[in-house]
Amino acid sequence: MSVRIAVIHYSATGNVHALAGAIAAGAEEEGAEVRLRRVAELAPEEAIAANPRWVAHRAATADLPEATLDDLEWADGFALGSPTRFGLPTAQLKQFLDQTGGLWARNVLVDKVGTAFTSASTQHGGLESTVLAINRVLYHWGSIILPLGYTDTSIKVTGNPYGSSWVSVKGSEPDEPALAAARHQGRRLARVAGALQTLR
Repeated sequence: MSVRIAVIHYSATGNVHALAGAIAAGAEEEGAEVRLRRVAELAPEEAIAANPRWVAHRAATADLPEATLDDLEWADGFALGSPTRFGLPTAQLKQFLDQTGGLWARNVLVDKVGTAFTSASTQHGGLESTVLAINRVLYHWGSIILPLGYTDTSIKVTGNPYGSSWVSVKGSEPDEPALAAARHQGRRLARVAGALQTLR
């Protein structure tokens, strides 16, 4: 039975989406069946319209399916991603996670493998605290948290063992080392989730 991986994320201007795509590609390289999903947008139209990159990204990903609770139930492992908002995940991802009480009550997410990723506009803009905030949800679910660690040479370049991340200076898009770290995270997630399938 192939391992099933859900990559669920929120991205306003595309940086987290690029990392999500790389994680999905890495998991697929390991033979996993992957669902790449975005969570619902909550921002007001005037805020989106004021940022051309936000407008463009929304249009470019309009056909990407929205995440549902079924995606978490279906998956053996999941990667959760969000830009930082004052050191926390976005309201958009948080709203999705807040709907998981029923899955939690039924122990559906116990022993599934979870990992997190993020992006910020400054080097000390909350990358690590955002990943740790997402991971706190996984503690409550009873999931097994998979850190990125220094498990690949790409992480020695990006320098974030908590989860793949990108510092978007002046709107820059993820570079190859950042995408390589994300692909590695996806491969590792698929391998570990596959190895732990017998627990569930």
